[in-house]
Amino acid sequence: MTSPYPLGLRLAGRRVVVVGGGAVATRRVPALLDAGADVLLVAPELTPALRAHVNADRLRWVPRRFAPEDLDGAWLVQVAIDDPVAAASVSAVAAERRIFCVRADDRAAATAWTPAVTRQGPVTVAVLGGGDPRRAMTVRDAIRDLLAVRLAPDGTTPARSRPDASDGTNGGRVALVGAGPGDPELITVKGWRLLTEADVVVADRLVPGLLLDELRPDVELVDASKIPYGPSRAQEEINQILVDRALAGAVVVRLKGGDPYVFGRGGEELLACAQAGVPVTVVPGVTSSIAAPAAAGIPVTHRGVAHEFTVVSGHLSPDSPASLVRWDALAGLRGTLVILMGLKNLAAITATLIAHGRSPQTPAAVVQEATTGAQRVLRSTLEAVAAEALAADLRPPAVVVVGDVVGALDE
Repeated sequence: MTSPYPLGLRLAGRRVVVVGGGAVATRRVPALLDAGADVLLVAPELTPALRAHVNADRLRWVPRRFAPEDLDGAWLVQVAIDDPVAAASVSAVAAERRIFCVRADDRAAATAWTPAVTRQGPVTVAVLGGGDPRRAMTVRDAIRDLLAVRLAPDGTTPARSRPDASDGTNGGRVALVGAGPGDPELITVKGWRLLTEADVVVADRLVPGLLLDELRPDVELVDASKIPYGPSRAQEEINQILVDRALAGAVVVRLKGGDPYVFGRGGEELLACAQAGVPVTVVPGVTSSIAAPAAAGIPVTHRGVAHEFTVVSGHLSPDSPASLVRWDALAGLRGTLVILMGLKNLAAITATLIAHGRSPQTPAAVVQEATTGAQRVLRSTLEAVAAEALAADLRPPAVVVVGDVVGALDE
């Protein structure tokens, strides 16, 4: 086989067609979106994570099987299906039109390969392993370690470890890893290292998509997306997947947006694993309750302004019998109030806070998709923020900040 010609594609504004709506597409689409590509997704069904991209208008979805006209105007096509006959038909159309085609099912039949990639700020390193994905990943990981410039106390780069069967589970174990608020570089070093060791990754919707793009090709990706007020996978099923894969000897990473224990149901997953005798490691993540305000230029505490901050879930309306939040008590606090998952109920929440004594003129802000390229910030007041957020068409994930800290750093 001849050597491939390495090339960096500038895809901003250019049509890329992705055929397939499963796990492979879930892994590949975020990198295309990050490159600014005009993505057309062709598939009868989508994973919840891909559907979230559609709902956010990041890409266009054609809910059917591939047709030749789908490649009209395309610069690149990625075939992300495991049906070799269907994949061959797509690549045949691409060849007729001289469009490069990536094949997830057959690298030898593809006219382009996706490399193993690592990103460090503005530097992107792509490694091709001569058709061997494992070789490419090994070299990529070594390069990433060097770029990270994080050395052990003895001056050497820490070696990656692989668990053995000494714990009685054939090496199987679970790591609950917080992926941070959205920027893929905000995952911890330990969290990323565990991702490189994983055999199975169970990921939710808020996980930075570029992290999935860096997984080994043989990693099983389970999409456990919990889209607000949309499709979801029962928590019990997620727990069972973690336990079953670990007991079968797999290294499982439960990758969660933010921190596993901040409204992430990580405690339930740990208890399920512990009950089944599965070893669990918990890796804290950067929580959006602090990161989102910071990304918007808002400190949750500031000298002379706020000496405390409170983080609360707003997924239930204040008048819901199931709510455990004392909104009346929160209204009497002088510090910062950070509300997660509260966009749908924001009008009811703000009205309740005002009714119990919080000033209507209290500064408030909403930060959508913090630390990502899609971040949006709305600054307002407690009495107006709900209406203005609705008018601005802000969408989840969004963090609401209430308190004088919203304007503390304004010049």
